[in-house]
Amino acid sequence: MNYSNVISQCIEFIEENIKSDLTPELIANKCGYSTFHFCRIFNIHQGITLMEYVKKRRLSLAAAKLFEGNRIIDIALEYGFDTHNGFSKAFKKEYGFSPTQYIKRMDGYFSKESIYKIGGYIMNPIIVKKPAFKVAGYGIKTNVSNGNYTKDVASFWSNYNGENLESKMYRILEPPKHGEVGLCIPSKNEDGETIYLLGVIVDDFKRATDDMMTIDIPEATYAVFTTPPVDTSNDIEQKEFADIIKETWKYIFKEWFKDSKYIFDESKMDFEFYDERCHGRKDTVMEIYIPVLEKDSGESI
Repeated sequence: MNYSNVISQCIEFIEENIKSDLTPELIANKCGYSTFHFCRIFNIHQGITLMEYVKKRRLSLAAAKLFEGNRIIDIALEYGFDTHNGFSKAFKKEYGFSPTQYIKRMDGYFSKESIYKIGGYIMNPIIVKKPAFKVAGYGIKTNVSNGNYTKDVASFWSNYNGENLESKMYRILEPPKHGEVGLCIPSKNEDGETIYLLGVIVDDFKRATDDMMTIDIPEATYAVFTTPPVDTSNDIEQKEFADIIKETWKYIFKEWFKDSKYIFDESKMDFEFYDERCHGRKDTVMEIYIPVLEKDSGESI
């Protein structure tokens, strides 16, 4: 599926209604998708959350208005900010200056939006049919429709006050094989809420404790992408590895789908898989499993 066309339609709708009350639910509905799925696709494709994009566009248009002699409070209200103070704070966070300082310092020149280009080598996926399996582990509630999704997940695993969760999972669950599964479980209320679960594959849930989450993953056909290898042997925080994973997600939804013979199977679940190959190696990689259907299969997402 060509998600670029869907994102273009979304952006066009946002531009036409930028001064209206836009919500993730409204935008996703106009594009024909669930809020959860569309917010994820937009984030992966654009590298920014849906509502962050809306806010940035409003601030960009407001910046242009500043040079037309309009009052700051009028501009703030026109672009959906309730107060002068709220607009000024958001503006300063975005541009580094207050609206008044911005007018003086920009001296009539506008900065152009930067264009993100995907670079590097992305491996072609292999298509596999994977039988149903079970996952048990720990989860954190978050929301893919706002800017806190990645931050919430990273903060949870970095700042958990207790025994190392990865070690604890392996000790308690004793999975037959090494490897962690990371996946998002959407809520049923279509508001972008999700639980990010990091777990291991188990034969059954007998060892799972009350503080753990469990989920059955149904049989599905997957396009399995292996990230380009990076050297993490001296990178404790694995920042480059994290960037490569993000780029691979972007590539999948921005480039691969539009030229492939597949569409995303929304009835199934995508997930990340981490094994021994992603721990402090010169050729660190991980895998992303994307559930797919053939375009001519007669099935729809």
